[in-house]
Amino acid sequence: MQYVENRTFDEIAVGDSVSLSRELTERDIDLFAVMSGDVNPTHVDPEFARDDMFHRIVGHGMWGGALISNLLGTQLPGPGTIYRAQTLAFHRPVALGETITVRLTVRDKEPETRLVRLDCDCVNGSGQAVLSGLAEVIAPAEKVRRPAARLPEVHLHRSGDGFDALIARTRALDPIETAVVHPCDATSLAGALAARDEGLIRPVLVGPAAKIAAAAEAAGLDLAGLEVVDAPHSHAAAKQAVALVRAGRAEALMKGALHTDEIMAAAVDARTGLRTERRMSHVFVLDVPSYPRPLMVTDAAINIAPDLETKADIIRNAIGLGHALGIARPKVAILSAVETITPKMVSTVEAAALCKMADRGQITGGDLDGPLAFDNAVSESAAAAKAIVSPVAGRADVLVAPDLEAGNMIAKQLTYLAGADTSGIVLGARVPIMLTSRADGIGSRVASAALAQLYVRHRAGAVPGTLTDP
Repeated sequence: MQYVENRTFDEIAVGDSVSLSRELTERDIDLFAVMSGDVNPTHVDPEFARDDMFHRIVGHGMWGGALISNLLGTQLPGPGTIYRAQTLAFHRPVALGETITVRLTVRDKEPETRLVRLDCDCVNGSGQAVLSGLAEVIAPAEKVRRPAARLPEVHLHRSGDGFDALIARTRALDPIETAVVHPCDATSLAGALAARDEGLIRPVLVGPAAKIAAAAEAAGLDLAGLEVVDAPHSHAAAKQAVALVRAGRAEALMKGALHTDEIMAAAVDARTGLRTERRMSHVFVLDVPSYPRPLMVTDAAINIAPDLETKADIIRNAIGLGHALGIARPKVAILSAVETITPKMVSTVEAAALCKMADRGQITGGDLDGPLAFDNAVSESAAAAKAIVSPVAGRADVLVAPDLEAGNMIAKQLTYLAGADTSGIVLGARVPIMLTSRADGIGSRVASAALAQLYVRHRAGAVPGTLTDP
């Protein structure tokens, strides 16, 4: 609709009619619920709706009323109309996917007040009445024709949906034995217990027993049945947790209330740590509202200025996690500021070298492309504008940052500006390390536990089905 134009009172005749047809979509229901605050589970909770009287999700009754308002405000009479009264009778529900047709017909008009009465009828695709009623409006006296207003774009996203799907993939898996390092505050304790309750981990709490007990009591958390390994302080807790892994008593580590460098120092110790032939690296897994698939960002927490071989390991670690998440061939975008090889920009040369390493079988299991700028890594239209032909460009599963600073900024910008939900783990050690920020909430900790469980069980051969590629 490029223009909206009214019919003045004098232009309206008894019997005049307008109509529109609209399919009820999940987006319509969500938008109406957000706008109105009506979260009646009949409309928004499929599990509840299955046992309700209609046995399915149905639309809000006033959604049809809103379509009547649409016609009154834009067509008959249109701009300048004053709504006076409305009666509605609801005859049957409208289910998701049903198309309804709303028709307004002028019943009568009063010249002295410019009052117009219109019959309102709404039928479904089978011609059955959905609702009916009578509208009373004051029609405009002057002609109006204006460009239709540009409405804002609305992006709907349920926070946590992506991680709910992630956790759902773990349901058939056994929980992993996890040493929780220095869980001496409410958030880290609650996160470990929540991960336990989801069947993701069996936590062993490692740290000062008295502090752990005090934190649990202050937060109202029950530690009954949990093993506590006493350690005098955070450094000792990190070393003791690593020792549990080396002794075969833990399959993963979870960071509690201590600094990242404390737990990582214990993990990378050449003599008593968890080193392997692979360089350790961190992978953020983000659920970005505007992106159609989970997005991995690496490395944003461990390797400050990785060289070529370190980047190769960073990519290998991320591909392995992608496989554990069910992505058959992760699409890996190696980022720089530009998408062309520029000798003065080392990151572009290294990106090209990494792609050639993949061609020669030195990096396997995924599709690599680079250098790619951020825009053409995540946007197919941006990639097309630059004439980039690639299976990765615009559809990346993994973003490989040129250095830690860039990776950290990308991840945090997506979190705080784009509303992404975040989780993350360290890979390349003997076991995965759930390395969340102290600012992260319980949801991030639970999602990170799901990543670790999927990774551990994938390596053991218990793999859920592969994800489809949107």
